Amino acid sequence: MAYTELIACKYCDKLHRKVILPRRSVARCTRCSAILYQHTDGRVDKLLAIVLTTFIAYLIANAFPIVELETQGITTQTTLIGAIYQLWNDGRWTISLMVLCCALLFPMFETLALLYLLIPLQFHHRPHYFDAVLRALLAVRPWGMIEVFMLGVLVTLMKMTSVARLVPEPALFAFGALTALTALTLSFDPHTLWDRADARCGRWRRSRRRLNALRAADTAMSRTMQPPPSP
Repeated sequence: MAYTELIACKYCDKLHRKVILPRRSVARCTRCSAILYQHTDGRVDKLLAIVLTTFIAYLIANAFPIVELETQGITTQTTLIGAIYQLWNDGRWTISLMVLCCALLFPMFETLALLYLLIPLQFHHRPHYFDAVLRALLAVRPWGMIEVFMLGVLVTLMKMTSVARLVPEPALFAFGALTALTALTLSFDPHTLWDRADARCGRWRRSRRRLNALRAADTAMSRTMQPPPSP
């Protein structure tokens, strides 16, 4: 089978030749059986549609109030940004910063980064700073916690039903849709974008240092795979 690259297992660091996989199959490490990568069909339009829908739901979730509270004739509405501002004014700076980063900034960066990568790929163009943006996306991704925020909101609303009348606002439903869309996005492995970029835009020109490193690693792996000489 033809191979296009060397890949190292992220758990045991063993090098493997990256082969073209059959449909709906995965490649596993021969040493520790960890999943190295999975088959991708090279289609970008499906993921792009999910990310665009996520972006629209994200705008609605942050532009409209989450819930309306009515108690003793007093009505209160707030958005996510308003809740963060109120936490800051109350002196809960650590909590406000955590909510700001994990429920607002990091998910927004992930969505915008995916749009920046996927829209040019849809038109068979490799965007500038592709590698840097994708690495930043992989670093930020674990910190996006929209689903944790949504769970906290639901628990809080359930506790407040006995003391106030709650009226769901558009942002609450948008956060629910955003949670489901985020789960769909998280099921996608961003590492495969490198393969999709290669398939759609062709192999990019590698630096001489990287080519020499790949050739040296391939030579070393070939030597280790050779059987020992017979006595």
